[in-house]
Amino acid sequence: MYIHDGVAFAGDTKPILSVLCARPLEGHKLRVQFSDGTQHIVNMAPLLDSAAFAPLRDTAIFNQVCVEYGVPMWCDGEIDIAPEWLQENGQLVE
Repeated sequence: MYIHDGVAFAGDTKPILSVLCARPLEGHKLRVQFSDGTQHIVNMAPLLDSAAFAPLRDTAIFNQVCVEYGVPMWCDGEIDIAPEWLQENGQLVE
């Protein structure tokens, strides 16, 4: 049991996943280090056909990835992606 904002919940709390570091790689891939200690390589290329991620087709823009508040961002925060999505869709680096 845990209490959040004065409300009691059953079960255990799940730690919030955040990104500590994101490094661009060739082929629109990211190497991402997470707060749980894991690292994944994520192929972002399939997302680039959507309007939200289209600016990242430009390699110069893609390579400007930064991490703020545990979330990878581009274009001064106009484009971001959830850490959970990155971990679920990335390949674990051993």
